[in-house]
Amino acid sequence: MNAEEEGRAAAERFRAEHNLGVQPLGDLVATIESTTGVDVAVLDAGPDEHGLTMRDPSRDAVFIGVARTRNPMRQRSSLAHELAHVLFEDWSDVGAGHWRANKPQERRADAFARHLIVPLDGLDQFLVGRGPIDMSTLSATVQRFLVSPAMAAIALHQGGYIDAARKNEWKGWSTPQLAVRFGWRDQYTVLQADSDQRRAPQRLLARAIRGYVEGVLPAQAIATLRGMSREATELELREAGIVANDPGIIWTSADDLPEVTVDLSALTGDDVSTERGGAAQDGTQ
Repeated sequence: MNAEEEGRAAAERFRAEHNLGVQPLGDLVATIESTTGVDVAVLDAGPDEHGLTMRDPSRDAVFIGVARTRNPMRQRSSLAHELAHVLFEDWSDVGAGHWRANKPQERRADAFARHLIVPLDGLDQFLVGRGPIDMSTLSATVQRFLVSPAMAAIALHQGGYIDAARKNEWKGWSTPQLAVRFGWRDQYTVLQADSDQRRAPQRLLARAIRGYVEGVLPAQAIATLRGMSREATELELREAGIVANDPGIIWTSADDLPEVTVDLSALTGDDVSTERGGAAQDGTQ
């Protein structure tokens, strides 16, 4: 199979194995964490940095990081793209080649992301009885599956709904343009606010909170994970009814100690020096 076929097959297999059907996927961060056990974080990053997958081979631990962004559709495709690298085990040393090269692994990950987010069977179900395929169809597909117009146009072309010329034309539209034109700009604003928030890996954060409750981890550790101040974190924990246990230190008074009788008679007389001398000769000091 080529990269496109491999990506589509893997996406369909992933949906089937995790009972995801062909309907739109909601929170991709939660979906990835719950289905794969991989830790996912949304982080501050540079404008040209979208996503990265890292693996610690000694512990077989995998971590996916994606950038905060005001482009929620791009963030979703980045998450699905990085999930593909995890599933295909596209591991590589940092110095081995160029990350941005148009490698088969990258094309395969792009295909996986598109078919995961916009399954063609789901697209068929969505478009049944919708009438002529026009610009409103593109907008509805983007809004329904929360993908970019470019990804939606490719899916519509692969599904046989539009020709190549229409696909190339529609790929030039932006999500804000469609959202304003077809009346769902408020929804897009909410999506933007959500994708522009830092987000700590859920399992890691849950472990940190357990450590805080047990009194072995300070609130500052949780604050660092959340990207919040210690004061705001402590307030949030208190409002959630989460309080750190204080094991305390049990002090006792000298009066409570038991009486101890010490026999000092062995420390007097000639026998003491004789015993010490013998011990030194035996080398057992």
